[in-house]
Amino acid sequence: MSKYAIKNVEGAEVNQAELSDDVFGIEPNIPVIHQVVVCQDSCARQGTHSVKNRHEVSGGGAKPYRQKGTGRARQGSTRAGQWTGGGVIFGPTPRTHNKRINNKMVKLAMRSVLSGKVADGELVLVDGLSFEKPSTKQAKALLGALGIGDKRVTVVVPDDDVNTYLSFRNLQGVLVIGVSEVTTRTLIDNGALVMTADIAKQFEEVLA
Repeated sequence: MSKYAIKNVEGAEVNQAELSDDVFGIEPNIPVIHQVVVCQDSCARQGTHSVKNRHEVSGGGAKPYRQKGTGRARQGSTRAGQWTGGGVIFGPTPRTHNKRINNKMVKLAMRSVLSGKVADGELVLVDGLSFEKPSTKQAKALLGALGIGDKRVTVVVPDDDVNTYLSFRNLQGVLVIGVSEVTTRTLIDNGALVMTADIAKQFEEVLA
């Protein structure tokens, strides 16, 4: 167990949290992080890209000119790929880009990212993110008080905390997500990671 500072909304240290070294203190496994991020990005693709091949474009029923005697290369249809208005050769077609990866690798990647955030000082623990009503002004002031107002920030909030979500969502450079939506990419793709100490404990329970 290692101790990590907990700050309040004014940016002052008010307490310390004990973080498990098994989740927040391991040596980051960069190759596994890369594999997991590539897998998650591939699964996020819609796969709806499509073009028409020579069988799907219109026209081309008749042979453009006779087989022999013209001095030109033989042609069977004007819908072939080498003709203007012809079909696309080897173009993309709708398909799935889904990949599979072991759950152990996913957890290892998330532990590696969290450990890297702690080592780089980019993890910010706060004692609470409760907003009585949505207020982007208060959310921006909070980030400024924490000293991360000029960074790309990911804020992890409880799934049912609607007011906090609405307060942060319109800030430029800020990604606010529920704890159930966290992925390896959302954890790593920022300059500061903000969460409460309770959420950090949830990560310990899930990733241990």
